Amino acid sequence: MTEQLEQNPLAKEKPYPQKALLLVQNLGRQLEDTWIWRNISFEAYPSERLAIVGPSGAGKTLLLRAIAGLDPVQEGEIVFEEQHLESWFMPHYRTQIMYLHQRPTLLEGTVEDNIQKGYLFTIHRDKIYNREKIVSYLKLLGRTANFLTQSSAYLSGGEAQIVALLRALQFSPSILLLDEPTASLDSKATENIEALITSWHAESPQRIYILISHDPAQIERMTDRQIIL
Repeated sequence: MTEQLEQNPLAKEKPYPQKALLLVQNLGRQLEDTWIWRNISFEAYPSERLAIVGPSGAGKTLLLRAIAGLDPVQEGEIVFEEQHLESWFMPHYRTQIMYLHQRPTLLEGTVEDNIQKGYLFTIHRDKIYNREKIVSYLKLLGRTANFLTQSSAYLSGGEAQIVALLRALQFSPSILLLDEPTASLDSKATENIEALITSWHAESPQRIYILISHDPAQIERMTDRQIIL
């Protein structure tokens, strides 16, 4: 199965720089004897907002996981910042390209405990937790700092997605891979999550996000270009 690129007709034309931040070349993923997709090739440039779309079973999540370095591929290559995936120190790579699962796993403790636990990893030990930044993100979500004191055991699926998003954004990745980030949220919460993602994306001209969503209206609002499986 090959991919197609489709430009959002409502998006403004952008003069992309010469060098892509992410390059996917002739990628292929096989499960047992079946090819889920093959010959997937595309480039992602700084400031882009991409969508991966296709029917259920097309392998959208598998493509995001492959880009994140979480799943193997049988064909092709992934290049980030002109360096092949195989040559990256994987913990460092995953601080730059972060994948957000649609059903994230949280640890015991409060919301703030979950957000701070990332700093226990060696790769993040030189960083300092910025509570003020997290609170500013919460404001965009229509929530107060009191949310940080809630126990993770009593959060809804949508609230767990919020925690996972905050946990990722605090480390300022270059590329955010979003797998149905608002699937468990109502319309108002969805609007707030979209506002937060948009705000994060605008903080730096180098940032990219790649979105999976089954909501065509969300894809139209949030992305400029589509990768169609």
